[in-house]
Amino acid sequence: MVVGITGSSGFIGSALVQRHLASGDVVRCLTRSPQSHTPHGATPIHGDLAGPHGSLLPFADGLDVLYHCGAEVREPARMRAVNVDGTRALLDAAEGRIGRWVQLSSVGVYGRHRHGVVLEETAMAPAGLYEETKAAADALVLDAARHGRVESAVILRPSIVFGEGMPNQSINQMARIIDLGMFFFIGPPGASANYVHRSNVVDALVLCGGSSAPNGRVYNLSDWCTIEELAGAIADALGKRRPTFRLPERPVRIATRTLNHLTRLPLTESRVDALVGRCRYPIARIQQELGYRVALPITDGISRMIGARRAA
Repeated sequence: MVVGITGSSGFIGSALVQRHLASGDVVRCLTRSPQSHTPHGATPIHGDLAGPHGSLLPFADGLDVLYHCGAEVREPARMRAVNVDGTRALLDAAEGRIGRWVQLSSVGVYGRHRHGVVLEETAMAPAGLYEETKAAADALVLDAARHGRVESAVILRPSIVFGEGMPNQSINQMARIIDLGMFFFIGPPGASANYVHRSNVVDALVLCGGSSAPNGRVYNLSDWCTIEELAGAIADALGKRRPTFRLPERPVRIATRTLNHLTRLPLTESRVDALVGRCRYPIARIQQELGYRVALPITDGISRMIGARRAA
């Protein structure tokens, strides 16, 4: 099988490259610079999602599966050019030339939900520029699938992806506070921790690249545990005492708003939202249709991640 991967040097894309190389597949990696590092065994193809669009043709031509994992996550000025216009250009290059398109998206396209469940049918209501551009890119892919511009397309929307080397610092920040013995819970017990380990995301991407996923299908991907279980797993991995102290939500929010006007605190309103939210992202669809299972639960993944960090 011949696969192409954008974002091949990223947190998820690099692991996906290794998975396909280990399976004996031919792997093409889209790289912005000829000097970019490409894993041994993969073929680098020079091209830029935000550059001359003709450069994308050699990458896309003849792929059995195209995994679109590349996106701009740091520079707002480039997000629309890369995430939206780049997806449009790549679809143009791929039209009539590939088998399946697998789009790596994010549950962030659904917007901010503090309670309840978010399903694949939930309306998109992105709250930030990155999420807006990812939602627009998803719409382009689904439109291309409906109109037969690509043979088939599937979209995978994971929650927060974690693991060794993760760019999102939420778990590392939490670990630092727990290590210092300063972590506390907010509000009633049972808040949600919606994370999914990188290896599980790679499992799901490979399943989406298979022939059984229906054209135009969207799959959410997440694991779940309580904040108490997450903090406990972090404390265990650090060899620290599990946190138990708890404060009511309202005074914490008032203090956070007041004090952050005066000084910079590690606790922000968005972080409070994350520590009290009770939203969940059920994954029944990908389990039932593609046979997906959570191979590495959050708590086990936390132990592996922090263990690797301490051993480094």
